[in-house]
Amino acid sequence: MMADACAWAPDFLSPPGSRDLGPALGSVVTLNCTAWVASGPACPSASIQWLKDGLPLDDSSHYSLHEDDWVQENSSMVLLSSILGVNVTGTGDYGAFSCSIRNVSSATFTLWRAGRAGHVAAVLASLLVLLSLLLVALLYVRCRLPVLLWYQDTYGEVEVNDGKLYDAYISYYDSPEDHKFVNFILKPHLERRRGYRLFLDNRDLLPRGEPSAELLVNLSRCRRLIVVLSEAFLGRAWCSHSFREGLCRLLELTRRPIFITFDLKRQPAHPALRLLRQHRHLVTLLLWRPGSVTPSSDFWKELQLALPRKVQYRAKEGDPQTQLQDDKDPMLTVGTRDGRARGPERDPDPEGDLGVRGPVFGELSAPAPLPANGASLGEGRGGEMDVSDLGSRNYSVRTDFYCLVSKEDM
Repeated sequence: MMADACAWAPDFLSPPGSRDLGPALGSVVTLNCTAWVASGPACPSASIQWLKDGLPLDDSSHYSLHEDDWVQENSSMVLLSSILGVNVTGTGDYGAFSCSIRNVSSATFTLWRAGRAGHVAAVLASLLVLLSLLLVALLYVRCRLPVLLWYQDTYGEVEVNDGKLYDAYISYYDSPEDHKFVNFILKPHLERRRGYRLFLDNRDLLPRGEPSAELLVNLSRCRRLIVVLSEAFLGRAWCSHSFREGLCRLLELTRRPIFITFDLKRQPAHPALRLLRQHRHLVTLLLWRPGSVTPSSDFWKELQLALPRKVQYRAKEGDPQTQLQDDKDPMLTVGTRDGRARGPERDPDPEGDLGVRGPVFGELSAPAPLPANGASLGEGRGGEMDVSDLGSRNYSVRTDFYCLVSKEDM
């Protein structure tokens, strides 16, 4: 019985399973091996032996060992504990460590070098994040305006049937340079290429006095306001002294006015320009550069974003009231003797229900010859109106008539 008890395998409490550790160079790692071992007078003494990569540890200054044991009250079991300290000073100190009792090994401690591999992974991750940010920034700079234009053309607000006659009111100073810019660059591009309707005015937009009734009416007819802030425009006295008051009036009269500025090197600190930069959230400030004349430049894209959305309507043939119906308009259908509708190519009266016309029923007859006595057409039968076919038109089938007058108009 005693021999059978000594044959029991050690019960390892630590480590409970294989463990992977990644200590850095210069650190000290503590490995704990604890197990219950059978004990008795007939049992040989038991001790813990450490192995590295399957080989016993040599006596080296890289390791420190502390052993202890506790005997159970009935002296049948003993608790053995061994703590191994590994001083990691080089690559040779990494490996697989395990403890063994009576040729029975426990789970292993695997030490691997994490310093260099960790830095490489961190550097690669940082470079990947940086490249992703650069790519996003590049896509934002290159594709921001086209994406915004696509969104405006697809889901933007359609400003039609609002009583406005013009899309934009353009105010500029009556100087040769401004006249050339507005009439030879701005107007042709917006009207011919984009299809906008413009109202041009080279007078003072808001001088010192109150705005005139004509100015208010013209502004009310336009959906947007464009002001060309050239050097000649900013050189006027009221732009330097009362531009703030004029801007407040403009914000009351129109929504988000558009100001076009130039590369003004002579007047970089003009009071009007400083005021507009401070109120960028209320106005649209565009800068005309030497390369902006190209139709694909960012200037025209930003200007188109600030202007109303243009809707292209496809021309459709036929009556718009019957476009969604699968029938022909019965009010405009002339019945024949056999009850079938007469096609448009056989309509005897394409001009309408009134006027001189031949018979409707049956085949069309040849026109009657002129009277030989030279009587005029207005005499006798020619002045009469043939209304014999009005009863053949089906007016009872149609229920969705055009409504030309609403209750509010009556």
